Amino acid sequence: MSVRMAPRLPLIFLLMIHGVSGAGWGVSYRHSHICALKSSSVIMSCTYTYPTEYQIMKVFWTKNPVKGEEFPDLSEDPEYSQRLQYLGDKQQNCTIRLSHVTQKDEHMYCFRFITDNPDVKWLGYPGVTLTVTDLQVEAPERVTEGHNVSLTCKSSCTLTDRATFIWYRNSQPLTERRDGNNQLLLQSVRREDAGRYSCALHGHSYISPAAHLNVTYAPKNVSVSINGSGEIVEGDSVTLSCSSDSNPHNVSLTCKIRREDAGRYSCALHGHSYISPAAHLNVTYPPKNVSVSITGSGEIVEGDSVTLSCSSDSNPPALNFSWFKENQSSAVGSGQSFSALQSGRFYCEAHNQHGSQRSDAVTVTVHPGADRNVIVIAATSGGLFIIIIIIIIIICVKPSRFRGKTPESRDTEIQYATVQFHRKKDTKRPEDDECQYDDIRVHQPDAAER
Repeated sequence: MSVRMAPRLPLIFLLMIHGVSGAGWGVSYRHSHICALKSSSVIMSCTYTYPTEYQIMKVFWTKNPVKGEEFPDLSEDPEYSQRLQYLGDKQQNCTIRLSHVTQKDEHMYCFRFITDNPDVKWLGYPGVTLTVTDLQVEAPERVTEGHNVSLTCKSSCTLTDRATFIWYRNSQPLTERRDGNNQLLLQSVRREDAGRYSCALHGHSYISPAAHLNVTYAPKNVSVSINGSGEIVEGDSVTLSCSSDSNPHNVSLTCKIRREDAGRYSCALHGHSYISPAAHLNVTYPPKNVSVSITGSGEIVEGDSVTLSCSSDSNPPALNFSWFKENQSSAVGSGQSFSALQSGRFYCEAHNQHGSQRSDAVTVTVHPGADRNVIVIAATSGGLFIIIIIIIIIICVKPSRFRGKTPESRDTEIQYATVQFHRKKDTKRPEDDECQYDDIRVHQPDAAER
């Protein structure tokens, strides 16, 4: 039965699951939806029919047709002309190949043919909806050695063509693992299985971005290292590294060092009980907290001396010390100890190879000197202490008369009294001319001395 189409009638869109037809006219598509891999070639298979009394003058494919508008020929579109290949004919087959597809190619594609009657044209609507997907590897962030792990090659839509997946580790194909499904199962994972995994489809050039599989395992040979060589001076930046042949295998800590940080350092990896041998961190620094100490009192009598000692906190210990008197530019002594013989304010300066620091000053006071006398007094035992008292009184009046006196006879029982005294400096004032005694010592001879 022939079908006549009235000239200039509007196009009628007939909807079917796999094609469009009507009274001998029609377009049939093998797939109404196609999910294709990025960069691949897509085959859109179709057939068409028309009454035999018509002759086909032109066939072409268009995209996203809109009723009432012109339908552009994709083979004349610069975006498609180099990628679109018509594989059909002008009789029944309307198949095309679209190569190097990208997400920009996601449209509805329809076949259109024009007969020898200018008013008789046909559009196969709805056509083929194309979705373009890439591949992504889904893997756990980390897995422990000895456990099983599954990696999945995922796409945003179900690929239309039957897919055979190929897996890569560190860009090298895992030839022993070509799975029909989209999963890669690693049983009893070893540390050597760690790396970057990607997937592809057999027969396609596109390879997914890589996902990193991290395999953790227990630590061995844990050690601490301190960066840099030579001395570590306070204020330097120091890096302490804890390393092992485990994964994770290296943890570092960088800090600006202080003298309080000196000591022995060990490390252990989180979740593991093994502790590394200790490494010693020695921090050197210039003298600090320099101070002067006085042996005894800072007040002395003229002719005596007082010892001053200098101490500091430094590493290495200060070995050079200089002594200064305030308001004098030149050093008055050296060494850790210094004997002061005169009044004044004294301070020390401690040195090591990293610097120096001076102490606060201390005061030394020297008082005017006084005459000192020691007299040996002898007396019989009968009235010894009375005699001593009398002699002290006499000595205070004329001490020089008794200097060097000794007992006149050793035949009597004699006891000795030693009196040590001093007279205040003569000031030419009678009230200052007095005597003070320091102590009295008594000695009683034994039988051999008598």
